[in-house]
Amino acid sequence: MTAQSRESTTRGGRSTVESRQPTAASSHRTPPIHTPPGEVQLEAALLALADPVRQTLVRELAGAADWERSCGSFDVPVTKATLSRHFAVLREAGLLEQRDAGPKRLNRLRRAEFDERFPGLLALVLRTEDAWETKDTENKA
Repeated sequence: MTAQSRESTTRGGRSTVESRQPTAASSHRTPPIHTPPGEVQLEAALLALADPVRQTLVRELAGAADWERSCGSFDVPVTKATLSRHFAVLREAGLLEQRDAGPKRLNRLRRAEFDERFPGLLALVLRTEDAWETKDTENKA
């Protein structure tokens, strides 16, 4: 047995091994689980992109460099718990990849991978917002 593990028989006589990892590399959070875009059904992708808050997250990520935006940097009118759920839906739909960097969780839009699975869908969502903004500007003039 190594110095980083020890044997324990406290659970019904079963022998288990508990691992002790160095604390500098440990995190208080479970790493996010990412769904490969190739495994995403069209319905899941459409549902993920149908919500206005998730559309805002996707648009802001589309305008940012990879790993530039942390979860707390988005200005959306929802609680932290609800925002976490929105990020989970985007991960499950193959749109988002996240990684932990110290106390922050950084985000990357999986544009190329998602476009390979659903060609043009993400561009349509991003273009739709541009079209609405243009139309609003024209109507105000």
